[in-house]
Amino acid sequence: MFCGIDWAERHHDVALVDDTGTLLAKGRISDDAADYSKLLDLLAEHGDSPDDPIPVSIETNHGLLVAALRTGSRKVFAINPLAAARYRDRHSVSRKKSDPGDALVLANILRTDMHAYRPLPADSELAQAITVLARAQQDAVWHRQQVANQVCSLLREYYPAALHAFQGKEDGLTRSDARVILTLAPTPARAAKLTLAQLRAALKRSGRTRSFDGETERLRGIFRSEYARQLPAVEDAFGHQLLALLKQLDAACQAADDLAQPSPRPSASTPTGRSCSASPASGPCSGHASSPRSATTATASPTPER
Repeated sequence: MFCGIDWAERHHDVALVDDTGTLLAKGRISDDAADYSKLLDLLAEHGDSPDDPIPVSIETNHGLLVAALRTGSRKVFAINPLAAARYRDRHSVSRKKSDPGDALVLANILRTDMHAYRPLPADSELAQAITVLARAQQDAVWHRQQVANQVCSLLREYYPAALHAFQGKEDGLTRSDARVILTLAPTPARAAKLTLAQLRAALKRSGRTRSFDGETERLRGIFRSEYARQLPAVEDAFGHQLLALLKQLDAACQAADDLAQPSPRPSASTPTGRSCSASPASGPCSGHASSPRSATTATASPTPER
């Protein structure tokens, strides 16, 4: 017996097939406790038991439903949506999506190709918590870079001196000194008027502790060099847009920095009884996490709509 669940934000379609591919049952559930009990009853009616649980395939590796399914010994397979779509194409020329039909496709993937997929690991609560933090930190780093790319594209429109000043340095426009100085002087006209004392004060506010003289001279030389310029009113409009983006970049940088720090000691314990801190730094912070995000209860309200 095989179960496929087409996951969605508001509801999930369920299909059960036997080893010949015959559809035995189907249904629709949500993330509340009553519907999860409904799913368990449906599985039990078709032979599900603690000793021989029916395997489940679903198009996500995180969320409340996945967390609930993983609490026992049941094998849960996270199927990439692209793989499911390719399998659907083998049986239908129509590309129209159908949630009940996709649940049936997912069940049949396990029936015919379960050997080609790996079930989600039986991670401890602590390991799942570390995975959540690691992925959150990676998402924050990606978001920070996306906003920095927007700032870079905007500067190319009217402020090449800023790119010359900061883009070649480590961390580029996400550097604290770059954000402080660009906030102080969001247009080339204002940057050209900055004095050495103002630049020095800005560098101090950014957290810099040494090499002030050389850096302030370098920045003043760049900002007072000749570059192509937009019309004054247009330049001011770009500067207003830059200030708005810099607020987003400051928030993104702060979020990435906060999530890179060790988290408070979690309540979960290792098998030996010793607790340890869950920190993204101890996991794959610079890449994908090795295990899925998960929750610990299936009784919370549904997640936002897809």
